[in-house]
Amino acid sequence: MLKLVIVEDDLMVAAINREFALKTPELNIVATFYNGKEALEFLITNPIDLLLLDIYMSEYTGLDLLSDLRRQGKMIDAIVISAANDAEHVEEAFHLGIVDYLIKPFTYDRFQEAVQKFLLRRSLQLKGEYTQADIDRIVASLQYSSANSYCALKKGLQQQTLDIIVECLTNEKNCGRFMTSEQISEETKFSKMTIRRYMNYLIETKAAVSRVNYFTGGRPSIEYAVHKN
Repeated sequence: MLKLVIVEDDLMVAAINREFALKTPELNIVATFYNGKEALEFLITNPIDLLLLDIYMSEYTGLDLLSDLRRQGKMIDAIVISAANDAEHVEEAFHLGIVDYLIKPFTYDRFQEAVQKFLLRRSLQLKGEYTQADIDRIVASLQYSSANSYCALKKGLQQQTLDIIVECLTNEKNCGRFMTSEQISEETKFSKMTIRRYMNYLIETKAAVSRVNYFTGGRPSIEYAVHKN
């Protein structure tokens, strides 16, 4: 089992984090801290696989903790769970190498999505080397997280539908592949009109790109893929 540490100064949120983590059989909670500096002392001397980390903590923030860990060469994976939703905090957290960023309040399904991203990266690390497809899957999940963390869904869009479409575009078979709305519709069972609405949102949030394929033998078609820099 993978070792998890929770760092959260709100007792109620810490309890929710703990409850959600206990439902994940791959994770073993080894400690919970309500103070970032106490967490740092523990993390310096104890091998840990994953942090659930708040940002807003008195005197010593979650970003302070991450920065000090990185300076000490501790590249512990972290999922930020915070009320901070401004671009400055979110971008700084991603620059410090977090796996995902959850804005309070959050659902169990969204928590599990973040954990699955961590488990994906961990399973690929165990291989010892990456294929291009492996790297594409990691980059795609991080880009989707970054865009989705602080861009509210437009009215009429549903998070669950969006997650299913993104999973279709980023799974091992499709990652890096351009797909038409018809192909995405066939795999997800959503209508082509629905696919186009959600793909337009992903393009607006820079989580996906589109191109026109003129070599179809008939009318040109629009194709979509997860965004890659």
